[in-house]
Amino acid sequence: MTPITSRARRVLPVSSLDQSHDHARRHDPVYDELHATPEFTRLRAAYRNFVFPATAAFLLWYLLYVVMSNWATDFMATKVVGNINVALVFGLLQFATTFLIAWLYARYMSRRVDPLARDLEQRYLTRMGEMR
Repeated sequence: MTPITSRARRVLPVSSLDQSHDHARRHDPVYDELHATPEFTRLRAAYRNFVFPATAAFLLWYLLYVVMSNWATDFMATKVVGNINVALVFGLLQFATTFLIAWLYARYMSRRVDPLARDLEQRYLTRMGEMR
C-alpha cells in the first residue's frame, strides 16, 4: 500500500498578496465612466429583460416535463399517433424550445442589445484614443 502524501501549500508573502489585490483594483478608468452612464444601464436592462424571463420560462417548461413524467405517468403514456406518446412529444418539444429560444435570443440581441453595445464600444475606443 502506498502512503498518501500531501503536497505542501505554497504560501505567498503578504507583499505578493497585496500586489495581487492592487492589480484587481486597478482597471481601466474609462470603463468606470462608461459603467456609470445611462446607456450602460439600458444595455444591462435590455439584456436582463430577455435573459431572465426566457430562462424562467424554459426552466418552468422543463420542470413541467419532469413533474408530468414522474407524477402523471398515465397522461404521459397516452398515445398520440401510433407508438408516439405525449412524453415523447414533450421531450421533442424540449429540443424545439431550446432552438427557438436560441433563435429568439440572437434576434433580440442583434436588434436591441448589439446597437447599444456598439455605441458603448465606440465611446470606449474614442476615450482610449484621447488618453494616449
